[in-house]
Amino acid sequence: MQYKDLVDQRLAVWRDEPGALLPLLHDIQADLGYIPADCVPVIARALGLSRAEVHGVISFYHDLRTRPPGRHVLQVCRAEACQAVGARELESHAQATLGVDFGDTTADGALTLEPVYCLGNCACGPSVRIDDAVHGRVDAHRLDVLLAQLQDGAE
Repeated sequence: MQYKDLVDQRLAVWRDEPGALLPLLHDIQADLGYIPADCVPVIARALGLSRAEVHGVISFYHDLRTRPPGRHVLQVCRAEACQAVGARELESHAQATLGVDFGDTTADGALTLEPVYCLGNCACGPSVRIDDAVHGRVDAHRLDVLLAQLQDGAE
């Protein structure tokens, strides 16, 4: 496992803390971009949990990934407020434009498409987040512009 040193460092920080699993997983993902499957048994053993318990937490939380993301991450809000103003159409447009479904990364590794269930921008829906930037009132045309900006080197 090539991440062993990193996981060991994170475990040294969290091992003895109550409720360590979730903050540990967030730290590993912040460092690696995802939680590699081969880290699960190491984490389970160190925290005195079963592999099923660790995997259950990883699979429960939408923000935790089990595969490396693309260079950019596009999240489309699927909450009710955004759905009421066109998010479903925006989802379909994003999937068709990128040629991927939620949870997948484009073939060139440039972009991962993810659902998100509220960006806290309800009054300005539909909303998306690209990397750390939230954009409101996004329609198909505006999404195309935002994606073109990524391709044009605004990376």
